[in-house]
Amino acid sequence: MTVTVNLKGGTRTQKKYAKSMVEFCAKMLMPRVSNLEVNLHLYKFKKDDSYGYALATDDADADRPREFNVEINTDTRLRRILETIAHEMVHVKQFARGELYQSSKTAKHRWQGIWMRSEKEYWDLPWEIEAHGRECGLFVRWAEDMGFGNKAWTKDD
Repeated sequence: MTVTVNLKGGTRTQKKYAKSMVEFCAKMLMPRVSNLEVNLHLYKFKKDDSYGYALATDDADADRPREFNVEINTDTRLRRILETIAHEMVHVKQFARGELYQSSKTAKHRWQGIWMRSEKEYWDLPWEIEAHGRECGLFVRWAEDMGFGNKAWTKDD
């Protein structure tokens, strides 16, 4: 697997750990996907209290994209930033493997081959259930892999 991470914004520390987290998640979630490119933008969202977003680039293959824009809100602690990257990388995996498709013309999503409207509550959307369910485990496994198991910022507050 070849993963290219293009970083923009963030502090030196945020960049270092963010790049590592993207590479780790790509390896764990998509070991056989080749030539993945992630444009990671770390910045403070101004009027948006979201933690992050992940979407295929405009010129990516609609069915099996390999290039993504991931935006992460840095107006939080480092652990939350890294967990958010893990969460958004689950969405990257969903798009890259064709599990999730988002229509650019309508508010519809195709999940596991079934078209759905996004009228469900956010927490009930199947792609969000998977992403929330995996973000903490990916973070913990990354921290262990990096040898950070005893660092204070890797533990819950």
